[in-house]
Amino acid sequence: MPLLPPATSASQNLLGIGALCLAGLNFALMGGTAKLLGESYSSVQISWVRAAAHLLFLAALFLPRHGLRILRTRRPGLQLGRAAMLTTSNLAFFYAITFIPLAKAAAISLTAPLIVALLAWPILRERTTPLRVACVAVGFLGVLLIVRPGGEVFHPASLLVLLSASAYAVYQILTRLVAPHDSAETSALWAPLTGVVLLMAALPWVWENPRSAADAALFLATGALGAIGHYLVAVALRLAPANVVSPFQYVQLLFAVAVGWAIFGHLPDATTWLGAGVIVAAGLLLGWAQARAR
Repeated sequence: MPLLPPATSASQNLLGIGALCLAGLNFALMGGTAKLLGESYSSVQISWVRAAAHLLFLAALFLPRHGLRILRTRRPGLQLGRAAMLTTSNLAFFYAITFIPLAKAAAISLTAPLIVALLAWPILRERTTPLRVACVAVGFLGVLLIVRPGGEVFHPASLLVLLSASAYAVYQILTRLVAPHDSAETSALWAPLTGVVLLMAALPWVWENPRSAADAALFLATGALGAIGHYLVAVALRLAPANVVSPFQYVQLLFAVAVGWAIFGHLPDATTWLGAGVIVAAGLLLGWAQARAR
């Protein structure tokens, strides 16, 4: 007998899908504000503000209920490693979008689930199949279509987005490894806290006070949009199963295209659309194969 009536379950699934789509909109808008700031400020400073806002948001959410004991971890090495990977991912992405369009960066970043599937076998000992390997290979063919190494439109910053996606994939793998040992709240706080501390070491050399009220608002918006986006992802996964909501993560690409066009006048060319479509198709097929296996 289901825990919830069918109608309620369907409603929860729809709410979960809506929450994930809103998260995608938040992340796309965050990319837009970060790209605007990247024209005048260091990506290290932008990443630090992003992490600090995320930390403050989670601290306000968790500390009143749990106190500082929530920071106790049984696996500090894993927590530091996953936090360093998330910091690397954000820093590489923010620096890359200074040079390349948001839509192009968003499309390449969609390879993260494919990289997770690639790493899950050697690190997590998860069983792999020829279909999963084929999905990964096809997905990276899509990356080649977007990046076009050696072509006139190639920019080295595209490789930084691939680095960002790879670091985020390792972050997800390490999150799975630490999950049996620490609570989700502990892991959620460790990631931005470590990022704030790591990036703080470089701040004296790159920090610039906001030059205007508009710039200060953009910094605040970047931090708030990132924090709210991650919160909405957590809400989505609490309301609905991952295999139901995960396909809708690709809506973020459409939001990135819209933000890039509205703010910067950038629209992807036909080959970029084709490459993005190949990556999305590979990701959806991979998600279907994994859900079917479970």
